[in-house]
Amino acid sequence: MKPILTIAVICTGLFACNNKSAETTSKPDILSSNIDSTIKPGDDFFMYANGGWIKKNPIPGSESGWGIGNLVLEENYIRLKKINEDAAAAKAAEGTTTQKIGDFWTSAMDSAAIDKAGLSPLQPDLDRINAVQNPAELIKVAAELKRKGVACLFGDYVAQDDMNSEVMAYVLSQGGLGMPNREYYYNTDERTKNVQAAYKDYLLKTFKQLGNDDAAAQKNVAAVYALEEKLAKASRKLADLRDPYKNYNKMSIDGLTKIAPAINWKDFITTSGITKLDSVIVGQPEFYTALSKEIKSTAIEDWKNYLRFHLVRSYSGYLDKTSVDNAFEYRKTLTGATEQRPRWKRVLDAEEDAMGEALGQLFVKEYFNETAKKRYSDLVEAIREALKDRINKLAWMGDSTKQKAYAKLASIAKKVGYPDKWKDFSALKIDKGPFVLNMQRANEWWTNHYNNKLGKPVNRDEWEMTPQTYNAYYNPSNNEIVLPAGMFSVPGMKDEDIDDAFVYGYAAASTIGHEITHGFDDQGRQYDAKGNLTDWWTKRDGEEFKQRAKAIIQQFNEYVPVDSLHINGEATQGENIADLGGLLLGIDAFKKTEAYKKNEKLHGFTPMQRYFLGYAYSWMYQIKKERLSNLVITDVHSPAKERVNGPVVNIPEFYEAFGIKPGDKMYRADSLRVNIW
Repeated sequence: MKPILTIAVICTGLFACNNKSAETTSKPDILSSNIDSTIKPGDDFFMYANGGWIKKNPIPGSESGWGIGNLVLEENYIRLKKINEDAAAAKAAEGTTTQKIGDFWTSAMDSAAIDKAGLSPLQPDLDRINAVQNPAELIKVAAELKRKGVACLFGDYVAQDDMNSEVMAYVLSQGGLGMPNREYYYNTDERTKNVQAAYKDYLLKTFKQLGNDDAAAQKNVAAVYALEEKLAKASRKLADLRDPYKNYNKMSIDGLTKIAPAINWKDFITTSGITKLDSVIVGQPEFYTALSKEIKSTAIEDWKNYLRFHLVRSYSGYLDKTSVDNAFEYRKTLTGATEQRPRWKRVLDAEEDAMGEALGQLFVKEYFNETAKKRYSDLVEAIREALKDRINKLAWMGDSTKQKAYAKLASIAKKVGYPDKWKDFSALKIDKGPFVLNMQRANEWWTNHYNNKLGKPVNRDEWEMTPQTYNAYYNPSNNEIVLPAGMFSVPGMKDEDIDDAFVYGYAAASTIGHEITHGFDDQGRQYDAKGNLTDWWTKRDGEEFKQRAKAIIQQFNEYVPVDSLHINGEATQGENIADLGGLLLGIDAFKKTEAYKKNEKLHGFTPMQRYFLGYAYSWMYQIKKERLSNLVITDVHSPAKERVNGPVVNIPEFYEAFGIKPGDKMYRADSLRVNIW
């Protein structure tokens, strides 16, 4: 499916900025009502700000966590459900967006037909796997399956060349695993062992579902698991994937053949639908050498069973109840969810992957307007100006680097709400037939969409998220921030009910400031104003940045969010830098507003207190231990609690706003506070 090659963070929304005083506001205040007054803000600010809400809102059994993002998504789900139901009833003309949405919904919601079909829609793919007799045929079939969305062997995608952002490149990365990453194959703690056992059970159930007796199924489980263990051993750790130079290895097809000779790359590339290609970028060459070795030495029947399993696994959500339940039982060990989400929500998630931008065209007509678009756009400029001022005042950065930083900052493009030009889905066939076949065709449409970019000028106007998405991102190759319409609301509140302090903490800091800072974090700073991976820093300034970044790495290494698992400060440093930067930029921009200058209390809180409470509200979230431990191992973001408590302890205004003093649990001495941007 489509790759998201960006640094992203779940965000919240924008609201009208106003200057209401306490005297003119009589409505209940969401910030003060969420506070847990039994906790001191200096002991645990996250729980002080959000604990009241968390106590009253347990995590539903169908979810791995619950918080502000879920509340926003709940509203969007209802909106999208109505769009789908209306489309299904419209009897629209063939080929129209309404027809595709309506037929997709009808197909995916027909659980009786899906259960009756079982795995039969996959029989043509199984037949192709069954016919494989040698490594060359294995690679060809794998290419066909990958084109239709089956995750196997390795990762591959089309994206801008890191070294030349004007050119699209074919990128190869490590992959091919059934569990989240390499650590799940080699960690020996009890939690990981439980995941391993559940994964093996999932393998066993799937092989039985495919017609194997118990003995054959057990044998296949052992062989496939052992094969994935070898691929995991050859994979790099999460932190090691952060270095863009070490993960950039450009070579010719002949060069690729030298490091992985057991793979017929020309045949693979042609079968994948790529017609013009003279070079590739390999992220982790050692992985491909190991993969090549296994293709040559592992029994072909083991590889066929590997493909059979991953075929069913990749499509499990679109198949019969048995397939869905088997996958869910395994995923429970990673998410902590005790029951499945309603079918209609799972269908909407699948539709988002398949043709979300087509759905977005109808979404923005109903739920977004130009006024909101301008509002958010103006706030971007306020944050841009704040960072410019901060760069100007940096004592540790020399003038040469500053001038290039100014140029990069000025060049950051902003995309707000929705695209000016929509993707054309006319070539995508959607009908009322099997759900899984609609998803296969959608996957193939996306594969063709990206493959067709090779050899053509880069389209910098394209979006990699849909308008209804509750998220945002910074793309270093385009030097842009993208802020979808789906993040522009807070549950149950209207624009006029939100004061400036809330807005700047909730939207300017956690979203806009965060994404802009990504352009200057440990990874983003290595790309220039045009989006090229190049060192535009003086040696002294670069070393100074690294030293300052070490401080935030060390700070987050200290946090233990679940049991004995520490946050990986190295792997999460980019997001932690962006969180801190976003808060600082939000403060600077907020201080220029009339609301801050008047310094009037609202619902008992000063403007600066409400600013920090608004930021904490943007991360109001509780999570089950299973999912939390999974994220600590696999995610480059810190958990929600640490995304609040971590950055605020480095900010003087936080100490002043809440009277934080030595002896408070969150107090951090001046010498230990992180200061980067």
